[in-house]
Amino acid sequence: MAETVSMERARTLALPKVKIDDGFWSYYISLVRGTVVPYQWEALNDRVEGAEPSGAVRNFKIAAGLEEGDFYGFVFQDSDVAKWLEAVGYLLAAQPDPDLEAVADGMIDLVAAAQHENGYLNTYFTIRKPGEQWTNLMDCHELYCAGHMIEAGVAYYKATGKRKLLDVVIRFADYIDTVFGNEPGKLRGYDGHQEIELALVKLYETTGDRKYLNLSRFFIDQRGTEPNFLVQEADSRNRVSHWGFTHGKNIDLAYFQAHEPVREQQQAVGHAVRFAYMLSGMIDVAAETGDGELLAACRRLWDNMTERQMYITGGIGSMAQGEAFSFDYDLPNDTVYAETCASIGLVFAAQRMLRLEPDAKYADALERALYNTVVGGMSRDGKHFFYVNPLEVDPKACGGKNKKYDHVKPVRQEWFGCACCPPNVARLLASLGSYVYTAKDDAVYAHLYVGGEAELELGGTAVTLVQQSDYPWSGDVRFEVKPEQAATFKLCLRLPDWSPSASIRVNGTDFSYQTEKGYAVIERTWQQGDTVELALEMPIMRIRSNPLVRGNAGKVALQRGPLVYCLEQADNGADLHLLLLPQEAELKARRAEELLDGIVVIEAEGLRENAKAWGSSLYSTAGRPAAEPERLTFIPYYAWANRGEGEMTVWVREG
Repeated sequence: MAETVSMERARTLALPKVKIDDGFWSYYISLVRGTVVPYQWEALNDRVEGAEPSGAVRNFKIAAGLEEGDFYGFVFQDSDVAKWLEAVGYLLAAQPDPDLEAVADGMIDLVAAAQHENGYLNTYFTIRKPGEQWTNLMDCHELYCAGHMIEAGVAYYKATGKRKLLDVVIRFADYIDTVFGNEPGKLRGYDGHQEIELALVKLYETTGDRKYLNLSRFFIDQRGTEPNFLVQEADSRNRVSHWGFTHGKNIDLAYFQAHEPVREQQQAVGHAVRFAYMLSGMIDVAAETGDGELLAACRRLWDNMTERQMYITGGIGSMAQGEAFSFDYDLPNDTVYAETCASIGLVFAAQRMLRLEPDAKYADALERALYNTVVGGMSRDGKHFFYVNPLEVDPKACGGKNKKYDHVKPVRQEWFGCACCPPNVARLLASLGSYVYTAKDDAVYAHLYVGGEAELELGGTAVTLVQQSDYPWSGDVRFEVKPEQAATFKLCLRLPDWSPSASIRVNGTDFSYQTEKGYAVIERTWQQGDTVELALEMPIMRIRSNPLVRGNAGKVALQRGPLVYCLEQADNGADLHLLLLPQEAELKARRAEELLDGIVVIEAEGLRENAKAWGSSLYSTAGRPAAEPERLTFIPYYAWANRGEGEMTVWVREG
C-alpha cells in the first residue's frame, strides 16, 4: 500500500480573472487571437496554399457521414482539432468573440456527429480501421487523442458554459472506463503516448466524478508493470508496427516510459513529449490521492530532467532518433531535437509542481522554457513554426546535404503533416493568464512577471492585483494591491535564479523581506492602493556548462534576465564558428527599437579567426593566424529566424 500524505494544492486563477496587459506578451496573445487561431483553422481545413495538407476537419466530416472519402494524415490527426478547440476555449474565457465561438460550435457539431453510439470517438478507426479499436495502443494514439478532446471539452465548457463537447467527452470517458481496468474482461493496458492521464484529472475536477481520477491512476499504475502490456499486445500482432516495421527481439520500452513501473523510474528517458505529459499526469494523481511514493518519483524525475538533460533554452529531448532523451549531459547543439511540444509539456509539469509546493526552481524552469523555446517556436507573424529548436544551425548542412541534420530547419515552416506543435503553442499562449499566479490559504504567489490585472480571494477577502513592468527587458516590477477591505495575507514574489540581488519597497519604503524556497514573502495588513516595487538586478551573464557537456567545452552563452541570447548571421555575417568572445570583453545591453519590433541586444568586441589566411590548405603545421577584431551582436534566442535564412548559434567559443 502506497504511503498517503496530506497534499493541499494551491489554486490557479481562472482565465476570466486574469487580464493580461503586458508590453511583451500582449503582442503574442493578440497574435494568437487575431492570426494564429484563424490561420490554423484555415490549415486544418486545407485552405493554406503551399502548406502541407491537414485533412483533420475533413476526417470528422467523413466519420460523421457528411462526406465520402478516406482518412488523411497521421493516426493522431484528431488531436490537432482538439488542441485548436482548447485554444479557442481559452480565448473565449479571456474575451468573448461571437464569431469565433460560432466557428467552434460548428466544429463541435462535427465532432459530436462523428461519435459512435457507445461513446467511442476516433476518425482513424471509424474510417480506416472499423472494428480494430484498442488493438494497437502502442502505436495508434487512441487514448492520446481522447485525452486532447477531453481537455478541449473541459476548456470550452468553462469558457462558454456550453455542455455539448463536455457531454461528448464524458460519454467517451465513460466508455473508456468500461474497456480498461483491473476487473475481469477489461484491458489492463495503457496508451503508447501519454496524455489521457492529465486530461482525466481535469475531467474529475470539472465533474467531481472520482471514477475519472481512478481511471487516470489505473493508467499510471499499469505502465511498465509485468507482464508488460505493450509487449503482449505487440506479440498478438506478430510484432508488426503500424509504422511499417517489425519489432525485433527487444522492444524499446524505455521509448514509451514503459520499461519499469513509474514509481521505480530514476531518469528522464524515451520520447520527450510522452515523458513530460506522463510526469504532468503523475503529479496530478499524486496530489489528488496523497500518494507520497508517486510524488517522490515526480520530484526525482523532474530533477534529472532539469539538472542533467535540459538545454539552456528550456528545450528537452536531445536526439532526433525517437524525439527522445539520450543520457545525462548529452546535449549536442546542432543535432538537438528539443521539440516545441516537449517544452510545453515541461511548462505543464512545472505549473503542477508549483500548485503542490511553491519552489522557485519550478517557476525558473517554466520561465526558461516559455521565454525561449516556446515563444521561439512561432514566428513573429504567427504563421510559421518550428517543430525542432536547435541551438546551432548552418543552413548549408540542412536540406539533405548531411542526413543527420534532416530534422533541423533553418527557417520556420508554414505547417507540418505532423502538426502537433502549432496548436500546442496556441493553447498555451491563450491560457497564459493561468500560469502567472497561484493562491493558497492566505498567500498569493507571483510566479511570472507579466503585466495585467488579477482578481482573487484571500482569506475571504476579494483582492485585485495590478502588475506593471517592462519585463523581460527590465527587472523593475510594480504591484498595486487592492483588497476590498483591509486584510492580512502574504504576497510572495519569485526571486529568479538569474538575478543575483533584489530589493523591495512597500509604499515607497525599503522592505526587509524573508525568503521561502526562492520567494520573497511580504506579509502585512494590506490597504486599498498599497504598492510594492520589486527591483531585480538584471546583469548580462556568461553561462558555462558542466564540463561533462561535451558540445559546450570551451564555449560560453549569454543570458540577460530570462532571455538566452544567440548570434545570428544577419548581424554577424557567415561562419559564426570562427567568432570568439574574449573573457575580458565588455558586454553592453542596448535597446534596439529598430530590430524585431524592439528588443534589447547585447554587443561586445569579439574576434574572428582568419580563415582566408589558410588559403586552400585543409591542414597545416603553421601556427594559428592572428584573429581579427569584430563587433559581435547577440539577439534573444526566441527572435532568431525572423529575418530570412542564415546561421545561428547560442554557444560561442571563449577567447
